[in-house]
Amino acid sequence: MVSNLVGTPLPLWAEILTAVCAVCGAAFAAIGSFGLVRCPTFFRRIHPPTLGATLGVWSITLATIIYFSVQGGSLFLHAALIALFVAMTAPVTTIFLMRAALFRERIKGGKVPSADATPPR
Repeated sequence: MVSNLVGTPLPLWAEILTAVCAVCGAAFAAIGSFGLVRCPTFFRRIHPPTLGATLGVWSITLATIIYFSVQGGSLFLHAALIALFVAMTAPVTTIFLMRAALFRERIKGGKVPSADATPPR
């Protein structure tokens, strides 16, 4: 058992739930990273890391909220601000990166995916 700052051990359910959330968050981040490496073009590479980062941060934030709420005896929501900022900024930066890449490809005369294109299976 993990003990908190006062020295009293945390309940087993809190340890298990925190560990599950932390491992899920790490798994989401790893899957997003693998998607970044495996996809062949920038236009396909942009999606997996964004989803991985967002889902990973939400899971890690949930683990943090559970752990520190049980440890402190009151609801700890400070970590939710981090997840909120990532949830707001990750999609926006992804959109800007995608628009810049589309603009660059159009100027270069390269192959640009159409808006109604479906991914190959």
